Amino acid sequence: MAELADIAAGIARAQGAPVRLARAHAAGGGCINTASVVETADGRRYFVKLNQAHRLQMFAAEAAGLQDILATGTLRAPRPIAWGVSGGEAWLALEYLELGGRGSAEELGRRLAQMHRHSAPQFGWRMDNTIGSTAQINTPAADWSEFYRERRLRHQYTLAAHNGAPRRLLEQGERLMAGLGAFFTDYRPYPSLLHGDLWGGNYGYSAGEPVVFDPAVYYGDREADLAMTELFGGFPSAFYAAYREAWPLDAGYRVRRDLYNLYHVLNHYNLFGGGYLAQAQRLTERLLAELS
Repeated sequence: MAELADIAAGIARAQGAPVRLARAHAAGGGCINTASVVETADGRRYFVKLNQAHRLQMFAAEAAGLQDILATGTLRAPRPIAWGVSGGEAWLALEYLELGGRGSAEELGRRLAQMHRHSAPQFGWRMDNTIGSTAQINTPAADWSEFYRERRLRHQYTLAAHNGAPRRLLEQGERLMAGLGAFFTDYRPYPSLLHGDLWGGNYGYSAGEPVVFDPAVYYGDREADLAMTELFGGFPSAFYAAYREAWPLDAGYRVRRDLYNLYHVLNHYNLFGGGYLAQAQRLTERLLAELS
């Protein structure tokens, strides 16, 4: 178990001031990490994530992604403070934000569009990170079709093969990847800074202000972020209206939405199995029908 004293020492080094953590209690949330809210003797609070020691790089990449989001001055996110290993566990200490209540979905949509305006010379990112607990490969590429085929779809189909996916799905996946360029004949994606894992459980409001967290950051087609908001629901129509007003979407988005969500459905199959296999099959067949 990570020791409070070690976490306090890490926070103190990062902040340049003594810290004495007095208590901690478990926090609800994700299925990948365990989490706690820890409190200092003088009442300050931090949100601390815990995982196995070999997951330290995952936390370092999450911290870097949060820093990149914050650097845009658009969406609010918890500020990463310190991370390390203690007692055989990796830990990440974040700014504690009191989440709850209502906020402006329109503001969330506008700010996301503003964040997507922040770009880079290539698609990808300066380091690999994770999507859930799956490695997410971010080696940069100048061509989006190449990046999405090799760093996203092929990686997931390879994992699916190792996980016993049926031959039919894998063969159809190869056909889809071979024809991927057809989805971009009249559309040139812009390398936008993406949250990367933007489902309904990864945003909220703090004192009415929209907040995002648990990112899987990289530079990619902004449509990929929008597509994931539709995969599991949780985003009101006002969010989409405000986003489109700030930055309209291309007419081909409705088809590419399935292409981008296929990555996440395959990842869910690789992580959890079950009904995600049938969903991946349906999406793959639907996309192949578009190619024909």
